[in-house]
Amino acid sequence: MSAGPEGRPPVDAGVAAGIDEDRLVACPECDRLHVLLPLRAGEKARCVRCGTILESAPYWRPDQMLALVMAALIAFLLANAYPILELRVQGSVSRATLLDAVLALWREDRQLVAALVFATGLLAPLADLLAMTALLAAVLAGRRPAYFAPLLRLIQQVRPWGMIEVLMLGVLVSLIKLSHLAQVVPGVALWAFIALTVLLAAVLSYDPRWLWQLPAGRKGAA
Repeated sequence: MSAGPEGRPPVDAGVAAGIDEDRLVACPECDRLHVLLPLRAGEKARCVRCGTILESAPYWRPDQMLALVMAALIAFLLANAYPILELRVQGSVSRATLLDAVLALWREDRQLVAALVFATGLLAPLADLLAMTALLAAVLAGRRPAYFAPLLRLIQQVRPWGMIEVLMLGVLVSLIKLSHLAQVVPGVALWAFIALTVLLAAVLSYDPRWLWQLPAGRKGAA
């Protein structure tokens, strides 16, 4: 058995006896039953059969993660309240926010593309951040309200749809192409999107299922 940030296999349920059923977990890929061992910060538990990650212990405490989530929310609001860039062509100036781009796509009869951009660039990241805020606030308050489990499931469902980093890549490619045709001035939203991409990478590295295992009333636990 190896331990460390790269992950370690939990105890096989076949060789463990008298273990609390709450510590039993089945691999989502191969259904092998395991008994999870206590993990240190940064460690991951992997299936002994197929190597699938069963659980990961975050580096961040809930209070630290809440600060990151709030910073990401502020960056998200700035990224969507201000223009991403400013185009200057022969004295004409054009500005647009991400929502303006979605509305423009809709008016051009590209409803499917507009819906995808709205869902992946606005709705999914915002739902993820708001759900994480509610969960972390509940943990720090030492309670587990009725919405706790539904929000955990919501996060698992919306995270695959959040594609801020893809949107950021598309914006950068567009900037390079447009620079030959017009004077491009980066807007406040562009820098906010860059900050949001970095903050979201930290937020998404946190496994929200870990919050379910924190004892009630244990504030700031890792």
